[in-house]
Amino acid sequence: QVQLVESGGGLVQAGGSLRLSCAISGGTFSRYTMGWFRQAPGKEREFVAAIRWSNSTSAYADSVKGRFTISRNNAKNTVYLQMNSLKPEDTAVYYCAADPTYIGSRSAPYDYWGQGTQVTVSS
Repeated sequence: QVQLVESGGGLVQAGGSLRLSCAISGGTFSRYTMGWFRQAPGKEREFVAAIRWSNSTSAYADSVKGRFTISRNNAKNTVYLQMNSLKPEDTAVYYCAADPTYIGSRSAPYDYWGQGTQVTVSS
């Protein structure tokens, strides 16, 4: 069974940085798409970034482009989200997601989800 475990969230001041990690286990992920989504209180879950495990092709939401970087480590079966120049509006619960066939930014098609990690950016 595929399992995703996020870590790395916390409290940071505006302008600071955090790195989120998502460890994936329970399968073969060479063709998976890995995504990061976030959900702020009272708002819908939104796409942040995604990466294809096979070739590291990546995509970003416009709101984080140039500030966030998604990457993966094959040896550790881990996907990272490096978040720089954080803003208070980045405050949300961040979720890691995985899917063996879907390539895109909609959350519904992703089959596997982590439990989420809280990121709070103070002004």
